[in-house]
Amino acid sequence: MGYAMVMGEALIDLLEADLDGERVYRQAIGGAPLNVAVGVARLGGEARYAGALSDDTLGDRIAAFLRETGVGDRGVRRVPVPTTLAVTTFEGAEPTFTFYGEPPSYALLSPGDLDLDEVAGAAVLYTGSICLLRRPFADAARAAWSTPGPLRVFDPNVRPTLLPDSTAVAALRDLAEEFFATADLVKLSAADAVTLYGEADPAAAAAHIRSLGAATVVVTCGARGAHLATAGGAVTLPAPKVAAVDATGAGDSVMAALISRLLTDGGPTTADAVAYALSVAGLVCERQGGAVAMPTPAELRARWGDG
Repeated sequence: MGYAMVMGEALIDLLEADLDGERVYRQAIGGAPLNVAVGVARLGGEARYAGALSDDTLGDRIAAFLRETGVGDRGVRRVPVPTTLAVTTFEGAEPTFTFYGEPPSYALLSPGDLDLDEVAGAAVLYTGSICLLRRPFADAARAAWSTPGPLRVFDPNVRPTLLPDSTAVAALRDLAEEFFATADLVKLSAADAVTLYGEADPAAAAAHIRSLGAATVVVTCGARGAHLATAGGAVTLPAPKVAAVDATGAGDSVMAALISRLLTDGGPTTADAVAYALSVAGLVCERQGGAVAMPTPAELRARWGDG
């Protein structure tokens, strides 16, 4: 089994909560790519993380958390700006994110910070999410993506609060399609597809992204499950029924589970792998979100049995 190289943002989520009738914000380590790296490690795979962390106290906490969860941190660059905060509010279990911090601490990884030999040696390379909206990180991601060797996995992880107008949406669509065109696996949510393409049909969105060059596309649809499109055909898989309390990190846990299967089985992604990923996400939704919600195989067995 090889390792996954995960590139992208790490930050602090401030999660809206109620304490004795008062609205408070609970601090949690997050950022979609960091969640993915932690999820891969928790599921038994080897994950290495490349990204920028602040040199402040919150950055120290994120760095310590990476070490505690067994994520390789040789690719971490510490930067002298405050840690980006994502204030997270909820409608039911679904989160909405508003980001604070300029420049964003997570976007300051440059191409010169990368160990391209480590990238080339990876079995899987993951990038995506909001860090791609900013330089120099976008340049670093392109440098890694163009390095031969790993399976390339991408998630646009669209955040509408960072897209103020149609011009910004178009720019993100162009950027995402640059990565879609050469991806071995694209994972996105149905909400991402609506923002990028105005497309409410997951099957149509997946077919379009495959037409751009992506080998396999998985569109997650929340409680409705996920749609898988490959060269061999397409199928929609149901999600397990859960008592969701917080969907923060659920999509990231799907990505982590799909990567963990790629590490053990290689490609392409199968319906069995997607079903497994949905079981992982179901458990994450039953917990308070963020990186700490990512489960272990033993926790999955305890929740879902050995099947």
